[in-house]
Amino acid sequence: MKKAELVFIPTPGISHLVSTVEVAKLLVDRDERLSITFLIMKLLLDTRVDRFIDSVSTACNRIRFIHLSKYEPDPNQPNKSLFSLIESQKPNVKEEVSGLVSRSESSPGSPTLAGFVLDMFCTCMIDVANEFAVPSYIFLTSGAAFLGLQFYVQALHDEQKVDPTEFKGSDAELVMPCLTNPLPAKVLPSVMLNKEWLPILISTARRFRETKGIMVNTFEELESHSINSFSNGNTPPVYPVGPMLNLNRDGDRDVGSEKYKDIKQWLDDQPPFSVVYLCFGSRGSFGVDQVKEIACGLEQSGHRFLWSLRQPPPKEMGLGVEIKMDYRKEMNSDGNDDIVSAGEIERGVRCLMELDNEKRERLKEMSGKSRKALESGGTSSTWLGRFIQDVMDHQP
Repeated sequence: MKKAELVFIPTPGISHLVSTVEVAKLLVDRDERLSITFLIMKLLLDTRVDRFIDSVSTACNRIRFIHLSKYEPDPNQPNKSLFSLIESQKPNVKEEVSGLVSRSESSPGSPTLAGFVLDMFCTCMIDVANEFAVPSYIFLTSGAAFLGLQFYVQALHDEQKVDPTEFKGSDAELVMPCLTNPLPAKVLPSVMLNKEWLPILISTARRFRETKGIMVNTFEELESHSINSFSNGNTPPVYPVGPMLNLNRDGDRDVGSEKYKDIKQWLDDQPPFSVVYLCFGSRGSFGVDQVKEIACGLEQSGHRFLWSLRQPPPKEMGLGVEIKMDYRKEMNSDGNDDIVSAGEIERGVRCLMELDNEKRERLKEMSGKSRKALESGGTSSTWLGRFIQDVMDHQP
């Protein structure tokens, strides 16, 4: 029985790491031939990452973690972007993978290197995979519709020579294979309308096309139209293997259980489907004015809410803080300081929470399908099996 090893390279930080580890767990649980090595870039100071890794390492003997050498910034170039920092880790990745290959070759019966599985922000590591003559795969923490949107904008730019940034404020509607209905061009994600960020997005989509396949954190029943849009052969195979659920909250067993006890108790005391939850990601934060508008909108809506509110990093920056601020500013803004008003937020919360019974039943049904998708015989379980088979077929 030929054993295979996959090298996973996630983006630094806890948010992408958790879902990436969850898919790794599914893979090794599904097929005993597989083992997985994570190469961890410690660019940002986050103790949650260490706790999480320790808990997973204890529970899963075929998933291991290697911490890459700490990045030492060039004092003459202090303002490096996140992508530049990831790029700088390529020599360290090559060194560690060379060690894996050497140990495999000198130990009969050890797993052989079968490929790299990369985060969407780590596509530069495709170059390293190519040096070892192994395929690259992507694990996309976002959904299938967003993947289709990336490919659409890249093709629009490269093949039709259209500059997507010109859609800013436009009344045009875009017909995309990945979406059921036309999309107003002016509501494209801000990074696609930003002249500084668009080239990075285009380059990322181009590199996606170089891979042997893309696992997506979604499930077929939720995004059937988007998933079917990839069946024309113009993109690498897409495997909807989600949703990735960290129900046991690895790494939070000691600290988190007490920290969130009161919140869990409060939630348990509320009527079913009565609480709106607000969370803007592990690096999402707002200025004082926007926070006030959100607070007023929530209060005016009259609905119970739970809000994960993050404080912006301090302005006196060390390297880690500097990377965080630069990443958030560039990814979540197009340079404008537009404030979403309390009235708009109130209307949005009411629209979400005051659904009719038919829509509530559809949501409940989809929630059940999301769990069944991961069970044996479920759609995501089936797609996961296809991915494993393709990995074994492409193994050098």
